[in-house]
Amino acid sequence: MTNSFPGSGNIITFSQFLFIALEGLIFTSKFGTQKTAIPLKQYIYMVSFFFVVQVLNNYAFSFNISMPLQMIFRAGSLIASLSLGVLLKGRKYTRGKYVSVVLITLGIIGCTIASSQVKQSMPSENGGGDLIGYTMWTAGLCLLTLALFLSAGMGLFQETVYTKYGKHPREALFFNHALPLPGFLLLMNDIQDHATLFSQTEPLELLSGIAVPRMWFFLAANVLTQYVCIRSVFVLTTECKALTVTLVVTLRKFVSLMFSIWYFENEFTPTHWMGSMCVFVGTLMFTEIIPLPAVLAGQPLSEEDKKK
Repeated sequence: MTNSFPGSGNIITFSQFLFIALEGLIFTSKFGTQKTAIPLKQYIYMVSFFFVVQVLNNYAFSFNISMPLQMIFRAGSLIASLSLGVLLKGRKYTRGKYVSVVLITLGIIGCTIASSQVKQSMPSENGGGDLIGYTMWTAGLCLLTLALFLSAGMGLFQETVYTKYGKHPREALFFNHALPLPGFLLLMNDIQDHATLFSQTEPLELLSGIAVPRMWFFLAANVLTQYVCIRSVFVLTTECKALTVTLVVTLRKFVSLMFSIWYFENEFTPTHWMGSMCVFVGTLMFTEIIPLPAVLAGQPLSEEDKKK
């Protein structure tokens, strides 16, 4: 969808929010009759993070940012989460966690760069480096960087709220998608324009001879799969630390990239294999399935290791 209509991020996000909010209104809020377990004020803070992050990521496409480049930045979410955990929460992680996070991040970045073409990340229309195009591209990078750290901050804030008020993933899912809906009024012109463009796409025949515009079918499929994905993520945020949640989500992005390479028959280069190995080994180190070598872990070498 974003390849066909690069500015379609707002209508995609709005459709996702609307569907999830309606589902939550019926089954979670019971049409507003269910009392909330977490104060509404806390949800307003969460929603502010959530809405701004989504809008920033969507608008980045309008600043000559390609999908692969956006994935590169999102791959840095582990580093952002770990950094904010140290700076804001005063947390201390083992050296193994740092090494594994760096390995995973480098692996995903390597695979994404290998999958992208240089011209896709170039900002100018004529393939050169004109000042206006480069300025827009730089502004897009700034948007992605801001969204990256806001997203990491949101994860830490959610963790704090759940620790204080308990775990209520379905309630959090509903409010995080229902409260931002009025904000989309500011984007309604853009949403309506893309709705018109979607309606003009070639029809796609479904069962029983029913035909719908291709982009509306893709949007429906996107909304349903996003619902399954985001619902699972909200459950995960109530069960795990923010860094672990970020790790799982980052690995999901990596799997998406690998699937994209296979499905669209993109070339799988040696860089892809190296990146895959970094992600695989880094994940096993993070979960401590593979113990970190003593030298990297900062531990004194045993007599047997010294001999080796």
